[in-house]
Amino acid sequence: MIGYVTLGTNDLPRGAAFYDALLAEMGARRLWDLGTMIAWGVAMDKPAVVLTKPYDGQSATIGNGMMVALVVKSKDMVDRVYKKAIELGAKDEGPNGPRGEQFYAGYFRDLDGNKLNVFCMG
Repeated sequence: MIGYVTLGTNDLPRGAAFYDALLAEMGARRLWDLGTMIAWGVAMDKPAVVLTKPYDGQSATIGNGMMVALVVKSKDMVDRVYKKAIELGAKDEGPNGPRGEQFYAGYFRDLDGNKLNVFCMG
C-alpha cells in the first residue's frame, strides 16, 4: 500500500551520506537522485525512503507523532541497523530490544531529528 515515505532535511549531502550508509545495512541502495531529492529502496516496485529539502523553501522540521518504521527479517538485522544508525550520529529514542512477545525494535532520530525505528516480528 505505501509507495514511499518522504523525510525533510536541511542538509541534503549530509543526510544522503547518513542514509547511504544506514540503508545499505538493509540491502537498500539509491534508486534515484534528482539533485534535490534522493530515494532509497531494494527495488522500484517496493516501498522507498525519500529525502528532500522542503519544496516550499522553508526549513525542514520534524513532525510530532510522525515515525517511519523500517522492517527487516531478523533481530540480528535490527541490532545491526540500530547500531549503525547510532554510529552515524543518530540519537537514541529507545534501544533495540523486545517490545512484547512478537515485536523487536530499536528507535532513533536521524541527523535532522526525524524519528525512525527498525523492527522485525516474531
